[in-house]
Amino acid sequence: MAKEVYDVAIIGSGPAGYTSALYASRANLGTVVFQGFESGGQLMLTSDVENYPGYRDGVEGPEMMDDLEAQAARFGAEMRPDNIERVGFEGRPFELWPEGEEEPVRARSVVIATGAKAKWLGLESEQRLMGRGVSGCATCDAFFFKDRKVAVIGGGDTAMEEALFLAKFASEVYVIHRRGEFRASKIMLDRAEKDPKISFITDTVVEDILGDESVEGARVRDLKTGEEREIELDGFFTAIGHDPSTKLFKGLVEMDAEGYILQKEHTMTSVPGVFAAGDVSDKRYRQAVTAAGDGCRSAIDAERWLEEQGEAEEAEDPSLWVASKDPVSPASG
Repeated sequence: MAKEVYDVAIIGSGPAGYTSALYASRANLGTVVFQGFESGGQLMLTSDVENYPGYRDGVEGPEMMDDLEAQAARFGAEMRPDNIERVGFEGRPFELWPEGEEEPVRARSVVIATGAKAKWLGLESEQRLMGRGVSGCATCDAFFFKDRKVAVIGGGDTAMEEALFLAKFASEVYVIHRRGEFRASKIMLDRAEKDPKISFITDTVVEDILGDESVEGARVRDLKTGEEREIELDGFFTAIGHDPSTKLFKGLVEMDAEGYILQKEHTMTSVPGVFAAGDVSDKRYRQAVTAAGDGCRSAIDAERWLEEQGEAEEAEDPSLWVASKDPVSPASG
């Protein structure tokens, strides 16, 4: 017996995934969201979010993700706390295998919203103090460090960008790099070197982040001399890159050299009917609001693409397509 086929299957449950689900389900498309075992994305690790529109007093990251999930579910999006371990994009409908299941879930279109994760140093203290002075996003958290001392770990353009942004708020910014030379472009390095608030500590690694309830400093080691010392800090920003969560799709959709999925036509990937939204394809902004905007775009793109395929799909058995239970008026913006 043939199984039901969803209009849209969304893989990922960050701002991009939930916003895509909101727009898709509100457009009366049968929508399923594979949230993953760690649902909510990177915002689940964020304590205070003050730069997302609509929360005038700010909001806790997990609370905001609960709100986004509930809003999408209100319009009929089905939430499944499953990881997807394999996908089939060779034919249509597309097939997705939830972990531990033998039969695939089928969908007419797919939105990939699996996000990207910041690379960390791997210190126990780094994880323990996450959201309590440890951050991977200066744009998100610099405001909390007005007139404070902070450190940025890294030597590329991202590290320089983070340091320059932090210098608008912090009293002192240390850029700590394990090498003597920087990978950053000359123009970015020149800008950082000219900022009086920014100083550089090279040939140095961080051994530990100090503090019980919040960041109080860092213990660093000079790689040339072996000497260890402590630096007083209020904030610790890791800027050593991001890893897009795209291994599942390698060889199936086009990606750049770093593994970010390429949006070929609006949010559509190199596979017609498969779309990418949020940090999985965005290595410039990496903000909750831009991810949500991308989620909106992907759902609208999927809806319009499905409409264009309407005649071909109608040739199949329409009784198998999953539709939203409660029709509502189309989203108006």
